[in-house]
Amino acid sequence: MTTSEGVAPGGGVTTSADSGSEVGVSYAQDGPVATVTLCRPDVLNAQTPAMWSELVDISRKMPGDVRVVIVRGEGRAFSAGLDLSAARGEGDSSLPALARLSPSECAERIAGFQEAFTWLRRPSLVTIAAVQGHAIGAGFQLALNCDMRVLADDARFSMAEVTLGLVPDLGGTKRLTELVGPSRALEICVTGRRLPADEADRIGLATAVVPRDQLDAAVSDLAAAVLAADAGAVAEIKGLLSGAPGRSYEEQDRAEREAQTRRLRDMVGLE
Repeated sequence: MTTSEGVAPGGGVTTSADSGSEVGVSYAQDGPVATVTLCRPDVLNAQTPAMWSELVDISRKMPGDVRVVIVRGEGRAFSAGLDLSAARGEGDSSLPALARLSPSECAERIAGFQEAFTWLRRPSLVTIAAVQGHAIGAGFQLALNCDMRVLADDARFSMAEVTLGLVPDLGGTKRLTELVGPSRALEICVTGRRLPADEADRIGLATAVVPRDQLDAAVSDLAAAVLAADAGAVAEIKGLLSGAPGRSYEEQDRAEREAQTRRLRDMVGLE
């Protein structure tokens, strides 16, 4: 991931990475805010294994001072999901090629794909998906791996893997179940139906829904609000909330005590 620097509109330094644009992903950084953009608008940002490799590369080389990551799609859609031409082709990561691997090799390959999505859950980051138009399959799961999802009013979610005889395998099923419950999650996954923005908002998939022309401004305002809070407190809060579904009340109470102790010690310079 190569970078170049320039002056941001607000006077800060913007760092951008252009190497990934060749495979459909670009990276830009303005201080503590990084923006990852899927940039294959001619195919509605359909995703390929090469794009996933670039996302992993971005995650590994991202500077430690980044606090907020915005994930967006160029053009009229967030992402139409897996690029079927790549999936059905002859490459090493095509569906036929994966099927010919041993079970352990296939699972290991899929684990590599998952890494392109799951780094967005990193405790030190707050990640925001800016979703317009279609977010299908891998696109839906990319948005689900983000902490928050700001939707334009034309957004449409769909977990369409079932239409190919496949299962969602890019880290989206747990978050989906946590957000909407197991019954609703099952219905969404087995029907593959389209969920409009207003329904996504109603069932808890959206952090906010805004008019399409206000999406960028709404995401910028949300990022600014996150940055206004203490970085250490934000990381601890994210850890408390993300781990809460797997803890008992007693375990969560203990986690709160331990987190608060760390914050107090940090505030007086003991950590």
